[in-house]
Amino acid sequence: MTDHAITDLPAFPYHPDPLATGSLIPSDTECLSCGHRRGYVYTGPVYAVADIDDELCPWCIADGSAAERFEAVFTEVEGQVPMDVVRAVEQRTPGFAGWQQERWLTHCGDAALFLGRAGAPELEPYPDAVETLRQNLGMLGDTEAFLAALDAEGQPTAYLFRCRHCEQHLAYADFT
Repeated sequence: MTDHAITDLPAFPYHPDPLATGSLIPSDTECLSCGHRRGYVYTGPVYAVADIDDELCPWCIADGSAAERFEAVFTEVEGQVPMDVVRAVEQRTPGFAGWQQERWLTHCGDAALFLGRAGAPELEPYPDAVETLRQNLGMLGDTEAFLAALDAEGQPTAYLFRCRHCEQHLAYADFT
């Protein structure tokens, strides 16, 4: 296996630590796009005509070549943002695995930073994120019980984001 330090990984402006979120893992798998063994592969969803599972290196995601070669997107942007931001997130940013259709949150006219999955304990320091969950879950019934049941490793789970401009934390939750 190739030994790369995290500083060797390409920078992803909207996904600052894809190793910590589990979207990238160490692997000696050959990249389906470039044919190189780079030491890491992407483990998140790939929406493409071809069936691609854990076979893309982060460099081919970062430069957009994997998206172009396979007509792929890695997540869906939710909200009104400029088309260059949509393309950067959908085609040049590692996505993340969710229980249902993943979506990338936006704020202040830009895509937010994805920080990872979060349960109730992980959300405790971010009351602004909890408030966005309350607003989105208002019609579920016992919202507080649902929030208390959030589990970073199970379900239901929340997906935590932070605005790149005002630093407000945002989140949404899902389950099967």
